[in-house]
Amino acid sequence: MATNLEIDENLIKEALELGGHPTKDAVVEEALREYVQRRKQLKILELFGMIEYDDDYDYKQQRRILQSGL
Repeated sequence: MATNLEIDENLIKEALELGGHPTKDAVVEEALREYVQRRKQLKILELFGMIEYDDDYDYKQQRRILQSGL
């Protein structure tokens, strides 16, 4: 998809040098990938504290059951 963007030229130059990308397009694409990945990570972090755990769950017992079946 062709898109015209006005991006700070100094920012693009710095990103080209830091990332070692061959083109401006590659820089923008990588930046968008990192942006999306970071936003997904933040959504996962929001889940912490929202999941309820069973206080009686005994993971050691589950290990023993699995090991005895091997």
